[in-house]
Amino acid sequence: MKAAPAAQKRLLDLAELDAALDRLAHRRRTLPELAEIDEISARVARLATQTIAAETEASDLAREQVKAEADVDSVRIRAERDQKRLDSGQVSSPKDLASLQSEIASLTRRQSDLEEVVLEIMERREAADEQVTKLVAERDQLTATRDLAEDRRDAAFAEIDKEGAEVQGKRAGVVSDIPADLLGLYGKLKEQFGVGAAMLQGTRCLGCRTSLSIAEINRIKAASHDEVIRCEECRRILVRTPESGL
Repeated sequence: MKAAPAAQKRLLDLAELDAALDRLAHRRRTLPELAEIDEISARVARLATQTIAAETEASDLAREQVKAEADVDSVRIRAERDQKRLDSGQVSSPKDLASLQSEIASLTRRQSDLEEVVLEIMERREAADEQVTKLVAERDQLTATRDLAEDRRDAAFAEIDKEGAEVQGKRAGVVSDIPADLLGLYGKLKEQFGVGAAMLQGTRCLGCRTSLSIAEINRIKAASHDEVIRCEECRRILVRTPESGL
């Protein structure tokens, strides 16, 4: 392949601009905010699961408390009814009287036991409610922290994209100076090696940092100025400039 020396030199400008774009892309992919957001999102997700479990427990305890309180009320009402019968003097038989007194005592003990159950449930429910409050507050705090990280990420993205647009504008101007066949070869090599063209400085390829053999240098010296040279080691396009000394 042949191309005017000026067009070949423009490949170096293009390679420099492409390297800048690659750096911007790398910077965009590796923003510390991205890892921070992912880490916080994972923690928020875990907290959401924990919160659902805590809320379910609190809800179950609330229903359990309502049932236990209803049991207390039922026993208390029965005890009050029996006490009224006892106080009214309606029961005259000693046997029935003893039976009623025994039932009242049993109901009193039952009510006391049930009230202990209610207190125990209330304590557990209070602890569950406190856990829900704690988890929700932690989740909200993490969400706020993530929002700030997302704002920083978006600001960084905007800055990077602005720089990228400026570089792309310069790149378009450089591309217009390069023949299509040479540009196509450069593109294939960049896709393969990350860098499509490099300067030949003395006897060294600045793409792979390898010193070329004497035979290869002699071949390059003998080549016409419009011949497109490739590095024998990395196969990138070697661009000759006054710095090459050839």
